[in-house]
Amino acid sequence: MERPGWVPADIDLPRPSPARIYDYLLGGTHNFAVDREFADRAIAASPELPYGARSNRAFLGRAVQLMTSHGVGQFLDIGAGIPTQEPTHEVAARGCPQARVVYVDNDPIAVAHSRALLTGDARGSVLHADLRDPKVILDSDAVASMIDFSRPVGLLLLAVLHFLSDADDPADVIATLAEALAPGSYLVISHVSPPPGADVERLEQELRESRIGYIRGRDEIARFFEGWEMVEPGLVPPALWRPSGVPGQQAYQVPGLAGVARRP
Repeated sequence: MERPGWVPADIDLPRPSPARIYDYLLGGTHNFAVDREFADRAIAASPELPYGARSNRAFLGRAVQLMTSHGVGQFLDIGAGIPTQEPTHEVAARGCPQARVVYVDNDPIAVAHSRALLTGDARGSVLHADLRDPKVILDSDAVASMIDFSRPVGLLLLAVLHFLSDADDPADVIATLAEALAPGSYLVISHVSPPPGADVERLEQELRESRIGYIRGRDEIARFFEGWEMVEPGLVPPALWRPSGVPGQQAYQVPGLAGVARRP
């Protein structure tokens, strides 16, 4: 396989990468045949996957636009994957040209690709760290060089909290991160959740097999926002959060919920 110029030398190309698979689901080009083959098998079992991925990314864009319109110009994007297909730093720059983003991921492949893509781009930096260790993230040089915690920050936790078990205590992880954030900061979350009428047992099995993690209901996800002021329309499927058009029926079938809240 010919190695494209954007691929770091230490990346093992024959092995599928979750970050590159997600890029493929988004319609991106930073993926390989091995990633596409894996994704196509998953799509055969769950045809809604591409729509779910794209509606989640579109939600990210609308949430970032909201934050920049309220003066937020710095973002901590944890579990970011590879910053392609309308990534945070590009969307933020439209509303705030001086916006800065720290991308955090615990997947070394995603981190290596991200660093290669952001080489020479002062708008973003990349940190290899795990959400389960929030203090490591907050104390890192990458965050210290980009984020001024005396000013509002956009904390993005999209499609990542469902990788944490209850034993990992995701609510405590969020609380630790929130302690560092100034009033006027925002919390953005999307999380796998069964849509109305879903076969929850089948969905949980699919999540286990795909290693996505843990399904949580509306009340469990809502608790992650305790102490924050929810932004309208509250906790809804990603495609229904302030859509630019009229969502189709598929929007209600995505197994996920998303929301944005402001720290008072």
